[in-house]
Amino acid sequence: MGARVARSVGQGALVVDFALYLHVLHWSAIRIGGLYTLSLLLGALATLIVGPLSDRFGAKCFLLGYEAVQMIAAGIALSTAQPVWLALAAIFGAFGRGANGGAGPFAPAEQAWMSRSVSQLQWSRVFHLNTSVGLVGMATGALLATIPGLLQGILPGPEAYRSLFMVVLLGSIACLFFLRQAKEVSLSSEETDREAGLVAEPEKSVAAGVEVSSTPGKILLRFAAINALNGLGIGMVGPLMAYWFHLRFGVGPAAIGGAMSLAFFSAAVMSLLGLRLTKRFGMVGTVTRMRLLGLILMLALPFAPVFWLAMLLYISRAALNQGSTGSRQALFLGLVGKEKRGLAATVNSLSLQAPRAIGPSIAGLFFQAEMLITPFLLAVALQGAYLLLFRRFFSRPRQ
Repeated sequence: MGARVARSVGQGALVVDFALYLHVLHWSAIRIGGLYTLSLLLGALATLIVGPLSDRFGAKCFLLGYEAVQMIAAGIALSTAQPVWLALAAIFGAFGRGANGGAGPFAPAEQAWMSRSVSQLQWSRVFHLNTSVGLVGMATGALLATIPGLLQGILPGPEAYRSLFMVVLLGSIACLFFLRQAKEVSLSSEETDREAGLVAEPEKSVAAGVEVSSTPGKILLRFAAINALNGLGIGMVGPLMAYWFHLRFGVGPAAIGGAMSLAFFSAAVMSLLGLRLTKRFGMVGTVTRMRLLGLILMLALPFAPVFWLAMLLYISRAALNQGSTGSRQALFLGLVGKEKRGLAATVNSLSLQAPRAIGPSIAGLFFQAEMLITPFLLAVALQGAYLLLFRRFFSRPRQ
């Protein structure tokens, strides 16, 4: 979790400012969207490879390698704004995508490591807390994203944004420290035997609220198809949200960074509140209620006439959506036994990332055509379908 906080600060800064930085460098909306798409596609490919391997070789080596790549990418972005080098650094460094402190394509290894380190009864609490600390780091980074706005007039336009890559570099150094100190531990033999019993004789999992399946492949693929709708909907608006605010209202990093910081902090609080809601409504009930309210707010957001109202809707929606992240992770990992959790986390992440990669390019085309409302309408339709199928999936018995 300490590594997640350190990583999330740089992510929070760049999720606000990276697209704005490219805009100042005179990149078109189509080029910006295309760059995000390439970055997400590479992440999806890496996820496909890393997740299953983490079940066999452990997660630590992959996460250490990820931070080394982040350091190199941040160093390149600090030293040059030349398009080819900056694009390569952005693609491999996942600049501007934001992941609430997650390790990008290596997040499945991270999630599997955490799930193997604690009893399944603790998953809900651990994953919600892990989400919350990442969101607090993102909020801190979003506040730092106001720095370029404050430096305007002191440094030339693009140069004011360069300092943020130092935040990424220092965060990766801190991550390496925390990860080197962490040990990959497994459950005690007693807990392992208990979980093995759950796999041998499927029964209701107290932590996840779902049945562990004896035929996980079919279940995972079915859920991946549902999750793909969510990923495509997220890609339509999520990665380029700060850029949308700039195009729609003409505001800069100071206003956007401060408001998005409040959104991330609110989401962190809601994630902890979501832990309480799961005790009342269950994990599935909590996810569907929070996401449904978030969908209503997303539908209203692009029609807001002024910046402060649009930001109020965005903050509320972000809190509701992110607040259910921990429950969704625990639900998915609970579908399989202990030895398959790296695979499950991979399927979950890949089914989200691959469709999500398409979204920024589509959104960039709409932005270039000054159609700023259409991506939101498409996102609402896709995520509405996802939510309906999600509810049906977990309400049916699985064999």
